[in-house]
Amino acid sequence: MTYLDLTRKARKPLIFAAGTMTLVAVLVSALRWGGAITGRTVVGLPDAGALTTWGLPLARAAVNVGCVATVGWCVTAAFLLPGLDNPGGGRHGAGQLLGPAGYRMLRRASWWATGWSLTALAMLPLTLSDLLGQPVSQVSFAGLRSLAWSVAQGRSALAQAVFAAVIAVACRIVLTRTGAGMIAALACVAALPPALTGHSAGAGNHQLAVTSLAVHILAAALWVGGLGALLTLRSDRVLDVAVRGYSRLALGCWVAVAVSGLANAAVRLGAVDELWRSRYGLLLLGKIVALIVVGVFGAVQRRRAFGSFRRLATGELLVFAATFGLAVALSRTPTPVPTDPVDTDPVTDLLGFTAPPPISAARVIWPPLLDGFFIAVVALAAAGYLIGVWRLHRAGHRWPVARTASWLGGVLLLGLFTVGGFARYAYVLFSAHMAQHMVLAMVVPILLVGGAPATLALRTLRKPADPAIRGARDWLLLCLHSRVLRVLSHPVVALGLYVVSLYGLYFSDLLSTLMRYHLGHLAMLTHFVLTGFLFFWVLIGVDPGRRAVPPPVLVLVHFAGMAFHAFLGVALMQSRTVIAADWYTAVHPAWAGSLLADQRVGAGLAWGFGELPAVAILILLVVRWIRADEREQRRLDRAADRAEAAGEDDELARYNAFLRRAAEAAERR
Repeated sequence: MTYLDLTRKARKPLIFAAGTMTLVAVLVSALRWGGAITGRTVVGLPDAGALTTWGLPLARAAVNVGCVATVGWCVTAAFLLPGLDNPGGGRHGAGQLLGPAGYRMLRRASWWATGWSLTALAMLPLTLSDLLGQPVSQVSFAGLRSLAWSVAQGRSALAQAVFAAVIAVACRIVLTRTGAGMIAALACVAALPPALTGHSAGAGNHQLAVTSLAVHILAAALWVGGLGALLTLRSDRVLDVAVRGYSRLALGCWVAVAVSGLANAAVRLGAVDELWRSRYGLLLLGKIVALIVVGVFGAVQRRRAFGSFRRLATGELLVFAATFGLAVALSRTPTPVPTDPVDTDPVTDLLGFTAPPPISAARVIWPPLLDGFFIAVVALAAAGYLIGVWRLHRAGHRWPVARTASWLGGVLLLGLFTVGGFARYAYVLFSAHMAQHMVLAMVVPILLVGGAPATLALRTLRKPADPAIRGARDWLLLCLHSRVLRVLSHPVVALGLYVVSLYGLYFSDLLSTLMRYHLGHLAMLTHFVLTGFLFFWVLIGVDPGRRAVPPPVLVLVHFAGMAFHAFLGVALMQSRTVIAADWYTAVHPAWAGSLLADQRVGAGLAWGFGELPAVAILILLVVRWIRADEREQRRLDRAADRAEAAGEDDELARYNAFLRRAAEAAERR
């Protein structure tokens, strides 16, 4: 029986069975050949038993499959499939319902999420058995509880289990496209915890290893999961619509997987020759070949007729199954660069890189501190903006050069202070951290707001060919007119977020906690940029979605922000207590001054340097206020002139007549 003779209902279990057998066969072969499983027991060393030896990688593979399927099914239902109009759903399709295909897709995602949650829970006893070298039967509940709350691998598995359970329930409740989009975003977040425990800081290059692995996992989940979801669609018409959006997504994911995979491989291999000298490197070569093969499959799909999509996608999915087996085997195979070295420098173990030498003008820029997250943000922000400007120019429209320069300047500063050499010193010196904070929270947001990114996006984003598909422009409009942004864009709320984050960070133990964890550090820097962008977008932004606030109120709010900011700098300069003392005591370099002296330098930067852009914004707001009053006065004068010329009565004319009558009555008295 040929492929075409099979009914569509019979293809799905056959594809699933073939993919499962391919994954297991490649996984078992790679585990044995790579040295992760030798099949021999060493006398004198604890042995966890065959159940743990083979069950742990198989459970990891099952978790990966459940994660990828859940992400792919949810993203496809929310973003790639047509929906139904809901007449009472509000503006900009906010109440657009899931279509029949999207509804079925989300219900299937519920089953995948349930399996994901259960297999993640099964990882806990297997992981504990592997760590202790004891059979699963000897694992205690107290040990499982300690693993889930105190060990990184246990917290990762527990977090995924909880997230997946929430997703499984939500997929059964949600009926709208907006709700499906939220579930898809949650599924993408739930895919990331393993990346946060996959590399030891003591091995060096921690920032690049963690963020590149996170990008690798998320891009692979979107790519593979989306492909699997498309193969379950029944209608050729719906599949045709979904494939158009998926092809663009798959191309971006292929690039992300390739770049992030190379970055992560460079960290774990250490040298290029290890690619063919070590078994880990040879297994990695197998993944590279598989990536090239699926890239060829994708290129052929874009050029072939739609009727051959299912055949090509099935072959591509089988290659993906083999790649998943290699990926799980690689995670259990010893790397040429040990991820847990025996002799480590305590400072390197905390920072993820060696302590920087004395600061200089050249070292502020080079060598850089490579971080995959901010590298991706900077690259995408610059490329996306320039593509938008190019589209406008090609369509015959002009875009102000000053806005382009403002946006690119903000992106460049963001890159210099998060990826450049200065980022190393921001880890070890409070003064450098405060300078980084001021730039990211005040200078970068002002430049980004000046670029008017939302206006450019609304003018350049293309609508999907099918009007039933909610495109990127529709999602942007939905966000700009959402109730959440309506609340956040209130001047008092924006000011509160901006001020509370300042005082909450430096007058509590939060700074020390965030500096110890890479994810916490990323969240802190991202929060600086986002709260600053929101605050200055409310004050001076030109993009749609902002509240119509009178200029005097904006001036008052900004003046209040300046007062709070100045008070923070004065309070830090007068403080005799070292902020985040446990962190800076451990990493403070010997060539720097005392901790308290460095803190006072940082406080001076916060008070002096931070007020300069604030004063510039205050002047801009006052100028806008004056110009707004002048425009209003000119409008009233023109209205009065028109009424007088037409002999008509209006409010201003009646008021002037009232004043004349009052003056005449006063003279008579």
